Amino acid sequence: MFEIFLAGGILMWPILVCSLIVIAISAERYWTLNPAKIAPKTLLAQVWSWIKNNQLDATKLRELKQSSPLGQILAAGLSNSKHGREVMKDSVQEAASQVIHELERYVSVLGTVANIAPLLGLLGTVLGMIEVFNAIMMQGSGSTGALAGGISVALYTTVGGLVVAIPATISHKFFQRRIDSIVVTMEEEAIKLVDALHSDRRVDVKLV
Repeated sequence: MFEIFLAGGILMWPILVCSLIVIAISAERYWTLNPAKIAPKTLLAQVWSWIKNNQLDATKLRELKQSSPLGQILAAGLSNSKHGREVMKDSVQEAASQVIHELERYVSVLGTVANIAPLLGLLGTVLGMIEVFNAIMMQGSGSTGALAGGISVALYTTVGGLVVAIPATISHKFFQRRIDSIVVTMEEEAIKLVDALHSDRRVDVKLV
């Protein structure tokens, strides 16, 4: 395997770097994009319990904000709940935009690698084919076996690029779908809180 890697030429090294990037980002995002940590299922019930029992104060609000990304969104809405439904919704949307930006961190890099890796492989193949044809011009095409061997070596980078690009594409789609699912869940929870507060009673959060 290592001999094949070396035979692929200098462009196998950036392809190797791309593969390491895919592995690192995939591992980090898989650990980070845990739905149970980002949008705990019991969080809204906990918040509503605090509201019903008049326990929602600055300490609880700070605790909520630091607990999870969903908590950050709910805390932003609660902080502005006394200003009316529309202001609360705007606060929720602004906080959600920041949270979504954090969730999408590095995921676009996977898409970029998925596009670049095959191009690097193709470039390596083209350069390899140029070397093969230059050799034919200099030495003639007397050895068919040597010619076939040179062409196969030239194709190593294409294979390497595809081997990196395919997992990168799969990872990119996987994490994008996971993010979309998490965003929908957080949106539903935030809407429930807004509707519950402004169809029942307003909550005046104690910030002092």
